[in-house]
Amino acid sequence: MSLQAPRRLLELAGQSLLGDQALAISILDELPRELFPPLFVEAFTSRRCEVLKVMVQAWPFPCLPLGSLMKTPDLEILHYVVDGIDCLLAQKVRPRRWKLQVLELRDVDENFWTIWSGARPLSCSPEAMSKRQTVEDCPRTGEKQPLKVFMDVCLKEKFMDEDLSFFSGWVQHRRGSVHLCCTKVVNYSMSILNFRNILETVYPDSIQVLEIWNMCWPCMIVEFSRYLSQMRNLRKLFISDGCRYLLSSDSQEQLVAEFSSVLLRLEYLQMLYVRRVCFFRGHLDQLIRCLRSPLETLALTYGFLEKVDLKCLPRYPSLSQLKQLNLSHGALRFIRLEPLRALLEKVAATLQTLFLVDCGIRDSKLRVILPALSCCSNLTTFCFHGNDTSMDGLKDLLRHTGRLSNLSLETYPAPRESLDDRGRVISELLTPLQAELMRILREVREPKRIFFGPVSCPCCGTSPTEQLEFNFCLWGRPA
Repeated sequence: MSLQAPRRLLELAGQSLLGDQALAISILDELPRELFPPLFVEAFTSRRCEVLKVMVQAWPFPCLPLGSLMKTPDLEILHYVVDGIDCLLAQKVRPRRWKLQVLELRDVDENFWTIWSGARPLSCSPEAMSKRQTVEDCPRTGEKQPLKVFMDVCLKEKFMDEDLSFFSGWVQHRRGSVHLCCTKVVNYSMSILNFRNILETVYPDSIQVLEIWNMCWPCMIVEFSRYLSQMRNLRKLFISDGCRYLLSSDSQEQLVAEFSSVLLRLEYLQMLYVRRVCFFRGHLDQLIRCLRSPLETLALTYGFLEKVDLKCLPRYPSLSQLKQLNLSHGALRFIRLEPLRALLEKVAATLQTLFLVDCGIRDSKLRVILPALSCCSNLTTFCFHGNDTSMDGLKDLLRHTGRLSNLSLETYPAPRESLDDRGRVISELLTPLQAELMRILREVREPKRIFFGPVSCPCCGTSPTEQLEFNFCLWGRPA
């Protein structure tokens, strides 16, 4: 008999038991713990909602990873699950078998179900897996731990969808005994009022990733700052589109002061993305000095950096351990790049990704940073396309990046000599120039993925950095 056979017998027993729903419900208190996962899966698949409701009340594990079963929200099943939890919470004395601490609605723990079904070897117990997840993901909230509901929030519409609205209302009704925990909250277009309601519902210590794609209203920035200061475990902050309205100098200083005071409270912040937010212009020094811990990622894109902004970057210890740096679309043409060279020298041992796309960097500016760039020995991605560089400038650049043996993706502009009067690439001119540039690089090392000019990827037809920059949350707004 194979090692899988006993688990298969458990599954068959569960299916047989569900044939009599009343019997299944009546014996749950005496059901062996090993039967719960396969029985729950069978009840879920066959939509035996009353059985699910009662099983939730007797669930013998710390975590119920419902999200890995329910790939898309199923409001009917969610209602029954919540009804089961409500029945538990209404009892003054908890049942002896109740161990449920976390209702996991993210698709993150499929191993729990596959192990109990026998599809994978049992290297560690599902209970241990649930405990580990509970300990790692759930912030401490006092001696008596409330039930925690984990889900990610992505707000693409002005109003909440049905499942989020349902859970928001339930958590508010059960405030104190249930916490809605969201490690990731993304707002693309939800109104200020509805977004405020979400932030008031979500347990703030649980938020580790926060993305705001539409911070155009000054009142939203002030309102948002009040909630942001409560997110003590925030690791990644992304803000975008704060440039639509002209502000007086007093209003701008007020917003910068508001944000600076918030950054002082975010001691675990590791990734800061600022995209098209103009009210920081000329005040970056005030923000950077308030960072409590070293950043791993800094992105300042579409931001119209001023000389004083770039000058402050190498000064602070919080930027001394950067792994990713992006200053794309930053209009560096009229700014001296000695501060950028100093920053690159400072992070040479840690920097892995550098984006300087479409920054208006010409040959004279490029030569300023080349010695520091060639010292970034751990660099794996270097994107420099979109700049106005001559053939001689690119040759010089490749002689320096040629020393970087860890580069796996590098993009460069087409040489100025291969462009027409409108800046469009003339293929007949680019081909021999590209061949010469590749020869220069191959004298030092063999490139892995390299692109010159606006050339589509031969594999997928897209720009070589399109997906990379989207994942880096720096390029454009997702559909």
